Amino acid sequence: MQSTEQAGVSKRAEAVPLQPVAAGTATETQVLIGPGDGAPNFALRRFVMGAGGGMPRHTNAVEHEQFVLAGAARVTIGETLHEVQAGSALYIPAEVPHSYEVTEAPFEFLCVVQPRGLHHPGRRFGRRLVSAAELCYLSAVELRARYRRRELSPREVVAAALERAERLQPRLNAFVTVTRAQAEEQARAAEAAYRDGSAGPLAGIPLSIKDLVPTRGIRTTMGSLLTRDWVPDYDAPLVERLLAAGAVLLGKSNTPEFGWKGETSNRVAGTSHNPWRRGLTPGGSSGGGAAAVAAGLGPLAQGSDGAGSIRIPCCFCGVFGLKPTFGLVPQYPASGVELLSHAGPMTRTVSDAALMLGVMAGRDERDPHSWSPRRDYLAELRALPAGGGAGTRVAWSPDLGAAVVDPEVAELTAAAARRFAELGYEVEEAAPPRGADPWESINVIWGAGMGAAVGDRFAAVREQLDPGLAQMIDRARAVSGVQLAAALRARLDYYHRMRAFMERYELLLTPAMPLPAFAAGLDRPPRIGTAPLDAGLSWTPFTYPFNVTGQPAATVPCGFTGAGLPVGLQIVGRRRADLAVLAAAAAFEEACPWAERRPPLD
Repeated sequence: MQSTEQAGVSKRAEAVPLQPVAAGTATETQVLIGPGDGAPNFALRRFVMGAGGGMPRHTNAVEHEQFVLAGAARVTIGETLHEVQAGSALYIPAEVPHSYEVTEAPFEFLCVVQPRGLHHPGRRFGRRLVSAAELCYLSAVELRARYRRRELSPREVVAAALERAERLQPRLNAFVTVTRAQAEEQARAAEAAYRDGSAGPLAGIPLSIKDLVPTRGIRTTMGSLLTRDWVPDYDAPLVERLLAAGAVLLGKSNTPEFGWKGETSNRVAGTSHNPWRRGLTPGGSSGGGAAAVAAGLGPLAQGSDGAGSIRIPCCFCGVFGLKPTFGLVPQYPASGVELLSHAGPMTRTVSDAALMLGVMAGRDERDPHSWSPRRDYLAELRALPAGGGAGTRVAWSPDLGAAVVDPEVAELTAAAARRFAELGYEVEEAAPPRGADPWESINVIWGAGMGAAVGDRFAAVREQLDPGLAQMIDRARAVSGVQLAAALRARLDYYHRMRAFMERYELLLTPAMPLPAFAAGLDRPPRIGTAPLDAGLSWTPFTYPFNVTGQPAATVPCGFTGAGLPVGLQIVGRRRADLAVLAAAAAFEEACPWAERRPPLD
């Protein structure tokens, strides 16, 4: 170990006693710590500033941390002002201008500087040490609170998220496009908005948008070779709202071609992987977004769900996902399966989903199915009385009357349902009357919608399509108009049977999925346990019924298999009772918190 005075004279390291410091001056002592071969691992600098002292605005080539030992000062980092005192600490990013103004002398701090190229081990804000990974796992609600208190800067949070996204992309393939330049500009704008008091509800919060959704000036491939170079000249309404609220777009998340299946792989960007285990699917079709949220690549992701495409990946990735009531969040342009498709939030916490839903939801004339007034779901959720579930009638259906369920999943979801009884809900086992399986109608509607998206060019482009999608369209082209009308009528019949059932119950609990994540790259799993599966979506029997009915449905993490894979419980509400679903999910989250358990990525 060796020490170097600022004048440049080297000597052995030794204690440096605190000396009186004249007003307006500063002294520095530097210690280089390393193996003694002239290549230090980091440098420790001690600064002391007198009354009226400080440093003008300047930058450093490398990032560093500062730990205040005595006195107080105003430190401006970028555009953010920090009031610091003994016991406080700061993180200074590389190349970010910063300055000091002493308010209580002598102001003394230690500065830990790493040479360029070494990964920063952690950041300390106030009195709490925060690792780079922990910074990326802060919730949107927590980030917003820390931004408002000037404890964190949107620029440093977004920089950490971008670094993590780029580092984990080869492992997860969660993104089709990472929008670094735009994200950095949006982070700077958010920082300025907090400074001048104009910050929106999502200012500085990193998020991803599914690559089916148009984003102005950003390639939107829709997972298809047919549209791999499409750069829209407009934003979808939900994108307009999220960006207007100040959210920072990290990138476009991966999805199968036109969102046709419950797994995430395509010929444009390849296969996405589950953060809990590479080689397994994150689910689909919003698989890239769910993987991103689970991996700490932004606390918010937008998903869409035509037969389970929010709930499947959120279940497989161990995060929270909400398919809102049909039409609550406007969609434009319309999905190929517009009568089945819902857009909603994917997050690590229920409060974050409520915050995001409040921005996304509300009527828009471009979507004739949209209906809702704008609401602050987070404020309404927080205003609900404690123990609000007492007396609420809840049905628990372990199989919806006929589904095959993996034994571990069955055990974990049944235990989760019992927790609702312990929370005061009146839970009883009951199966909705299924009648004809709604898959028969949804299969016809899905195929017709996918076929219409390709149109008359099908023969010419067939070889460019995902083989499974091409086979679906082949079957759909043999469906008559009468058969399509019958499927639409069957959809309404199923809605009315479920409506009658829900008159007795305010909530319905089911497993979110009948099995944990399966191998990545497969269109569907070959079996559940030892039971072989029929064609179609028989492997996801708990999700598509509620696209038929348009009810709100959420998945909450409720445990892990012996192999360490997440399992989810589905909470279904009455139409337009999205707040009741959020409230039940929040009550379960408080009783059985899940957000602190993270995939083995760090």
